[in-house]
Amino acid sequence: MAGHSKWKNIQGRKNAQDAKRGKIFQKIAREIYVAAKNGADPELNPALRQVLDKARSANVPNENVKRAIKRATESGAGENYDEITYEGYGPNGVAVLVYALTDNRNRTGSSVRTAFTHNGGALGERGSVAFQFERKGYIAIERADLAVDEDTMLMAVLEAGADELMTSEEVFEIYTDAADFEEVRAALEADYTLAQAELAMVPNLTIDLPQEHVAQFEKMIDALEDDDDVTEVIHNAEY
Repeated sequence: MAGHSKWKNIQGRKNAQDAKRGKIFQKIAREIYVAAKNGADPELNPALRQVLDKARSANVPNENVKRAIKRATESGAGENYDEITYEGYGPNGVAVLVYALTDNRNRTGSSVRTAFTHNGGALGERGSVAFQFERKGYIAIERADLAVDEDTMLMAVLEAGADELMTSEEVFEIYTDAADFEEVRAALEADYTLAQAELAMVPNLTIDLPQEHVAQFEKMIDALEDDDDVTEVIHNAEY
């Protein structure tokens, strides 16, 4: 994980995601709906709290959030979705994890496989790439207008119980053990505005993607993210 900047990937995909904002809102609403089936109080439902944080980061309108929670808590069975993780490889052996919520496994599986195979990749078996990632807490604090140097932030991060601090001109990136994430987040957000806070799969190591493969790889990621059933795509490419 050392040296890997998740923020670079987040910002690198931002423009592409801005063009798909309506679709992203729909996907997050589905995630809220599924999570809220187990309780509408985020303080008692960590999964719901996580997806609500994701909704805030994506600027999902509050009305959309309330509507999804209301649908989930109304009487009746409602829609049923399966959570599925797909694992595969992109160009140059890049490891890719794809998370989906679907009401039709065959449809989603076929679409995901096509996105891989048509863009220089291959869908793998369960466990084929997941070992290359670790579930960690991730927190980002933007440095704009923040009068705090790296030493001060490092002290705050260590006191909060986090594992690692990465610093760039734009952002402080904090990584925590998954079990400590909620405690670390609460400690830091008492003093700082968090630009990003989530549990995420973080690569143990990254793979440099040669320039000649970048366009093909981004086409594959776009195809996966365009799928209505896909909620998140994670990879270990560095470029």
